[in-house]
Amino acid sequence: MSWIPEPLRIPAFRAFWLARLTATIAQMAMVIVIGWQVYDIARHTMDPKAAALRLGIIGVVQFAPLFLLTLVTGWTADRLDRRWIARASVFLELLCAVALGAFAWTHTTTLETLYVVAALLGVARAFAGPALGALAPNLVPRDILPRAIALSSIAWQSGAIVGPALGGYLYALAPVAPYAGSALLFAVSLGALVTIPKVAAPGGASEIGAWQQMIEGLRYVRKNRLVLGAISLDLFAVLLGGATAMLPVYARDILHTGPEGLGHLRAAPAIGATLTAAYFAFRPLKTEVGVKMLVAVGIFGGATIVFGLSRWMPLSLACLTLLGAADMFSVYVRQSLIQLYTPDEMRGRVGAVSSLFISASNELGEAESGFLAAFIGPVAAVVAGGIGAIAVVSIWARRFPELRLARSFEPPDLPGAPEQSRET
Repeated sequence: MSWIPEPLRIPAFRAFWLARLTATIAQMAMVIVIGWQVYDIARHTMDPKAAALRLGIIGVVQFAPLFLLTLVTGWTADRLDRRWIARASVFLELLCAVALGAFAWTHTTTLETLYVVAALLGVARAFAGPALGALAPNLVPRDILPRAIALSSIAWQSGAIVGPALGGYLYALAPVAPYAGSALLFAVSLGALVTIPKVAAPGGASEIGAWQQMIEGLRYVRKNRLVLGAISLDLFAVLLGGATAMLPVYARDILHTGPEGLGHLRAAPAIGATLTAAYFAFRPLKTEVGVKMLVAVGIFGGATIVFGLSRWMPLSLACLTLLGAADMFSVYVRQSLIQLYTPDEMRGRVGAVSSLFISASNELGEAESGFLAAFIGPVAAVVAGGIGAIAVVSIWARRFPELRLARSFEPPDLPGAPEQSRET
């Protein structure tokens, strides 16, 4: 069994991995169908630019709960049992899938219902992100944590491959089918989370109040320039360069591939990301991690530009695959730095801040792309975003020299990297 990656030999991490995989498949299946339904419903009465604006609103609706709840979700992940937070979040997502399935079955789906359910999914993700991110390091020894992070990313990215394609194909069969399938997968995820045994309590008694505890995560990130530079780089690069919000537009009006083609387009970035994460699960990155992350984000921007200009489906898929691989490279480095530089009793709060940045880059990136596309068109919006991502790399390389100087994942004696961050 030596061919099995070391973290997967641990039963609790296997259950965590299965829960993450099945929940992600269900989430991505729902997200792709919600996006298609929003754009399709809007296109019955609107032109493409106005309909793209409605896609942008979906991004805002999903981001708002995370923005409003960041301090609370991080604090709960550091004060409550992280397993139960994750279980409650998955259960809420299961209820959302059942609700959308009922609307689809009765042919009563409206833009308003899609927005409300998207907001509830945002609440679930706001709590699940910090809890799951902080739980994983509790399940494996510190020395194999980078491999566990890569495997966790494989679970997420594999779900991102299967989910969109599954959602597109099932929706082509019947509008209710993807939601029924998602509900079943959420149930499996919930069952896997139930099997994870109790882990050490994330935090002990504190002499400061709850509010001060909540903002400690923000203070830690602000003082640790390496962590701040890594997560803010991702924020602005993906915020500007994210092309995924425009995939329904490309599938319907530019590449003319329909919902099945949309599933392929949505899955392509995840294929590149999964291949990259699989490589790191067996061959962890060890040297020049900061410079390599900056180069990867630059490649992300370049692939976005070419995708925006492409009118040929194979080239579009190739660009999205490369884009996903470059993004996974950056994610792997960023998450490893955050997990290894952060003491366990603060991982929930720091993870919540990181989740806020990630969601801002994804959901607000979708909103930015939708709003910009409403004014200058989808193609120009995607190309401009890719150019912006490359510009961000150049600025951050100068603004945060700590990124360029990061040689490995071992925390050196840097300001903002306390001694506790080097303890197991």
